[in-house]
Amino acid sequence: MNFISRFGFILFLSCLSCKGLMGLSSKVYVTNHFGDNVSVIDTATDTVIATVDAGHQPSSVSILPNGSKAYVANFFDAQITVIDTATNTVKTSIPVGMNPLQARISPNGTKVFVANSNSNTISVIDTSTDTVIATIEVGETPTFTAFTPDSSKAYVANTSDNIVSVINTATNTVTTSIMTGKSPFCVAITPDGTKALVANFNDNTVSVIDIASNTVSTTISVGMRPTFVGITPDGTQGYVSNLLSNTVSAIDISTNTVTATISVGTGPYRMTITPDSSKVYIENNNSGSVSVINTSTNTVSSTIALPDNPYAIGVTPDGTKAYVSIVDTNQISVIDTSTDTLTTSVTVGSAPWGLSISVPIATPLLQSTSVESGFWSGFFRQAKHP
Repeated sequence: MNFISRFGFILFLSCLSCKGLMGLSSKVYVTNHFGDNVSVIDTATDTVIATVDAGHQPSSVSILPNGSKAYVANFFDAQITVIDTATNTVKTSIPVGMNPLQARISPNGTKVFVANSNSNTISVIDTSTDTVIATIEVGETPTFTAFTPDSSKAYVANTSDNIVSVINTATNTVTTSIMTGKSPFCVAITPDGTKALVANFNDNTVSVIDIASNTVSTTISVGMRPTFVGITPDGTQGYVSNLLSNTVSAIDISTNTVTATISVGTGPYRMTITPDSSKVYIENNNSGSVSVINTSTNTVSSTIALPDNPYAIGVTPDGTKAYVSIVDTNQISVIDTSTDTLTTSVTVGSAPWGLSISVPIATPLLQSTSVESGFWSGFFRQAKHP
């Protein structure tokens, strides 16, 4: 069985009257993997406001920095669905390589890099034309891409051949390939653009890449099966979820050392960090909970029970709410980050695997005089053991 196989791989509103006012609201875009669509949740009301048809088995979704478009990777039909977020309608569909796992947008918003896991390529999409302008050969089984803050370089983790490909985004060419540990899965780059941290799933290590020289400067031992890496916005600490150790490793970015090993729930997987760098939210994939880590003390300050096992997680740009996908019950759970309590769970579509949260966008304020409910919905799901 190959790596990818093991990876796992109506809300009806009537009689709406526009009040003519404009409000600012973030939206959560949720990929329904088995529903072949995307649900849109308004964070002001925590209700589903739209459903958008996507391709076959949408996995991940990314939103432009200005919030104007969302790009959905459809794993089984080799295409990217582009959604106009102002109207929540499909603008176009873009053919890419086989089994796209992730569509990653450069910080300057000009390009989308699509990791085609079974083509061993990156499709580069120009966001001004929504066309593929380059196809870049990388290593075997590209899974995750991270950009430097100035958008000049992209680092691609190739899980099956233990390398990270470095791409010059001006020329769309690979400039070097960096050997890491076994099965590099996730890459995160520090806010100052000086280091890349790579979680090596089958090596129980994190490789630290010096961006200036594109060499591994050190290798850090962490827990068993490190999967995701997060770096605080202030650039001081990195956090690594250790899937089989049920721990999170806290790394001091300045010294490249583990400063704490934090016990959390069973199967810690994805994480999100608040904009003020004060908290890390870790979803525990096998214990139906989210662990909240206080970054000042690197201790668990709260454990939040969920309706079932979580999968994807994200925090709003203002840091006031966290949204967690619950695949088996077709829900998105909402956490108030000021109290670290579950406030509601929004019913969505079949198997909500991925989510992305937009910047606040000006939208008409709607007054509903009659609402009939029947919900639908719409980050990418990967199996727990590559």
